[in-house]
Amino acid sequence: MSNADTVIAALRTGHDSLAAFTSGLSDDDLAGPSGAAEWDVSGVLSHLGSGAEIALAVLEAALAGRPSPGGDFNQSVWDRWNAMTRRERADGFLRSNDALTARFESLDARTREDLRIDFGFLPAPADVATAARMRLNEVALHSWDVRVGFDEHAAVAPEATAVLLHAAPETLAWASRPEVLDGHKAVLRVTTTEPTSVFALHLVAPISVDLTAPDSPDGEITLPAESWLRLVAGRLAPEHTPASVTTSGAADLDLLRRLFRGY
Repeated sequence: MSNADTVIAALRTGHDSLAAFTSGLSDDDLAGPSGAAEWDVSGVLSHLGSGAEIALAVLEAALAGRPSPGGDFNQSVWDRWNAMTRRERADGFLRSNDALTARFESLDARTREDLRIDFGFLPAPADVATAARMRLNEVALHSWDVRVGFDEHAAVAPEATAVLLHAAPETLAWASRPEVLDGHKAVLRVTTTEPTSVFALHLVAPISVDLTAPDSPDGEITLPAESWLRLVAGRLAPEHTPASVTTSGAADLDLLRRLFRGY
């Protein structure tokens, strides 16, 4: 299996799981709170559905050799989804996210290897594995946003966690607020479980990680891998933190929660 194959398979699993969950939600459920403070459950599904529609248009443009749709197109999509009823958002999510996932699945091996996709906001066009991984990150985290409104112990899906754990370390620089460190610097040893991994978190601007475990860390944090993903995405509030999370030394969990702003 290629890298793209693995990511696309995780996308399908993630879609099917969230589709099965949301299909059983009532209108009252769709109006309920989600893990995203600014959205109810239907708002999360609207974000995922409109994002899938835009991503599919970008993918089709790349396949046809055309420029990607611009900001006016994106805004028209968002406006249409914002005007939908909660039920229309839920139904629309099922259709649009499945369509994007199916289009990724339809790509043959050569296309998965050679195609480059211009999103307009990245330094360079992305390959299929990167594009699918970006989408998987959206689906995995926002699936958690949907589920946690009904289960405070919800977790990021394991197949997505395995793909995303070390997928894009460069995102920590823009997903963090180093000013909260107030000039303090530290190197933490991060140990994850399910899957197991040990790496260094550098608490100095720009915030970064590397896969070489520090010999003499200033502190340590041990946590499930899915909890690490939620921590750096601003989704590890105390009420959603597993009891298995432990810290020592300079690894201040409250500081880390403030450091990572979420996305």
